[in-house]
Amino acid sequence: MESTVLEKKEVEAEVKAQPYKVNNMMQNPIEKIESPILNIDKLSVSYGGDKYSINEVSAGIAKNKITAIMGPSGCGKSTLLRAINRMHELYPDTHNKGSVYLAEEDIYKMNPILLRRKIGMVFQRPNPFPTMSIYDNVIAGYLLNGIKLKRSEKDAIVEKSLREVGLWSEVKDSLHNKGTFLSGGQQQRLCIARALAYTPEIILLDEPTSALDPIATAKIEDLLVKLKKDFTIVLVTHNMSQAARISDYSMFMYLGELVEYGKTKQMFTMPKDKRTEEYLTGKFG
Repeated sequence: MESTVLEKKEVEAEVKAQPYKVNNMMQNPIEKIESPILNIDKLSVSYGGDKYSINEVSAGIAKNKITAIMGPSGCGKSTLLRAINRMHELYPDTHNKGSVYLAEEDIYKMNPILLRRKIGMVFQRPNPFPTMSIYDNVIAGYLLNGIKLKRSEKDAIVEKSLREVGLWSEVKDSLHNKGTFLSGGQQQRLCIARALAYTPEIILLDEPTSALDPIATAKIEDLLVKLKKDFTIVLVTHNMSQAARISDYSMFMYLGELVEYGKTKQMFTMPKDKRTEEYLTGKFG
């Protein structure tokens, strides 16, 4: 009798699981983006040896949208982000397979300095250059790469970039003070202004609000939504609520694999892969 009850429960469990399996087979969990600004094709990155931090990731990044990359710690989110503007190459013994195209250009055949002008990067913790003024922090990319500008050109770039991040009115009377005297949220907006000063096509952000308080976080989120009108934004975040609030598309990564990619609203309400569902409902991560 007991064995019959157990068998019945097993059958019921299998029946309940089956519709999901059928649905999973019918739908491709990786959405195809029409005319992407960035095309990642079977990209794998290793920091040494035969173990890959990300493995054969393929995805198109939509232009003038916010794409969030989510997943548990160690799943390869930041590695993927760094590989998009070749920051991962700064680590020793790094090698990669696959390709990444910015429009029609293979980024691994481009000059890295030129690439980073087109694809800017903002890191997890605000990192204004401590010996530089607010003014010089904004145009640091030009200064450090020996690009000569007239004073009027510098002034225009600084004002435009600071206005774009909503910082101009707060710092216009103290442009020659050190950037490190700003609050954490202001410092992060300064770092975003520094990335914008080079007029990139894409901005990469690696958990840009994780070290900020809720008020500063809200300002950064509002800023990113406004910036997508002129820039394409790719954002790594541990904060699922943040991804749901501001992103147009979301990626879910797990153990170096891109498990699911599609419109954020679709993923959060009707995920196509069981692992995505379990992550979003807090069963792991």
